[in-house]
Amino acid sequence: MERSHYASDVFRLQQGDRVRLQGWIAIKNHVGGMLFLRLRDGSGYIQVSARKGTVDDATWQEAASAETESAIYIEGLVKDDPRAPGGKEVQMTGFRLIAPSQPWPLKKSVLKSRSALFDMRHLSIRGPKTSAVMKVRSELVKATFNYFYSNGYIYIQTPILVGAAVEGGATLFPVKYFNETAYLSQSAQLYEEAAICSFDKVFVLQPAFRAEKSKTARHLTEFWMIESELAFSGLDELMNVEEELVYSITSHISENCKRELSVLGKKVEPVEPPFPKIDYDEALSIAEKGGVKIEWGEDLGTEAERLVSKAFEKPVFVKGYPLSARSFYHMEDPKRPKVSLSADLLAPQGYGEIATGGQRIHDYETLLKRIEDNQLSLESMKWYLELRKYGMPPHSGFGMGVERLLRWLLNLKHIRSATLFPRTPNRLYP
Repeated sequence: MERSHYASDVFRLQQGDRVRLQGWIAIKNHVGGMLFLRLRDGSGYIQVSARKGTVDDATWQEAASAETESAIYIEGLVKDDPRAPGGKEVQMTGFRLIAPSQPWPLKKSVLKSRSALFDMRHLSIRGPKTSAVMKVRSELVKATFNYFYSNGYIYIQTPILVGAAVEGGATLFPVKYFNETAYLSQSAQLYEEAAICSFDKVFVLQPAFRAEKSKTARHLTEFWMIESELAFSGLDELMNVEEELVYSITSHISENCKRELSVLGKKVEPVEPPFPKIDYDEALSIAEKGGVKIEWGEDLGTEAERLVSKAFEKPVFVKGYPLSARSFYHMEDPKRPKVSLSADLLAPQGYGEIATGGQRIHDYETLLKRIEDNQLSLESMKWYLELRKYGMPPHSGFGMGVERLLRWLLNLKHIRSATLFPRTPNRLYP
């Protein structure tokens, strides 16, 4: 039972070509003496037809009695048929049931409930729309690696189990680590900063964990981050990299995901740089006009980011956040006391933040004071602080959420749909 072709290959073949396919029965219709199967494999779908009498009785009975989502093997001949999806079908000459399925539980009543669909996510991911989203996500990852590799970056892997917070201690997931307490990583950033002194420019793509009890359409407790750090760079150079990355990803998806975008009824166009850049103070003004008042020094919340990003048709950088709204490692703007050299990248049309970045402190004494002011453990931060004693140049970096980026590009209602098995404060199953 060797496969000679995938479903998508059939559309490139000629009438009469012989094929052998393996996959699952996505749809089955039995009309009189005709049987129509829609076979699904990892490449897509193809219609398979059979007429009673053209195969032996045992084969016909096995095919006709197979339940939806059974794994099957098909032999057949390619036929041009304008009535078939895509104008091609396979006329079945042979059939084998590889793995039978019980009656499919995802009935119409289940499909109406988003919660029930995620309770059965292990089955619902077989649907065409979920499959299309995940294939676009795969291409997003491919485009990310293509961009960084083509620009001389080194891909590194950093620890998932860590001894200290990167962002905020209140959002850490503790893990028993022998006789100590470890934490699931919030970000690879600190380790990337160590790596730039060896490799100059680095990037990672790995999971991050935040114990935030935020029940919004854009928060997950486990998500994937594109992160990068660059030696000898400041905020302006960093924003250029983020713009180029988004342009590279959107161009790649636009060109390589036409079938998936068609299934989803979406359109992704290349987003060309430069992106608008506004100051934090202007963002406060936009939010206030929309009815959200934020005191200077506070971070922009979900609703404020939504209002700011709705004011733009392209991604927009918000620069110059107060130090009080940033993590301890952000560098102060030498021209503006109490203001950081940092920027968030907000996706347009109300989607909000997809990336955060900025210039890092590279001076030992400045970083030491910031660690002390934030009451962080000097012992756990010793190695990170020590980097500043041994030739740490000015440098900057950013983190971009894969799920948030994908949610914006595909106009998904909830970020849960941007990942295969979402983790939220209320969901640890399946």
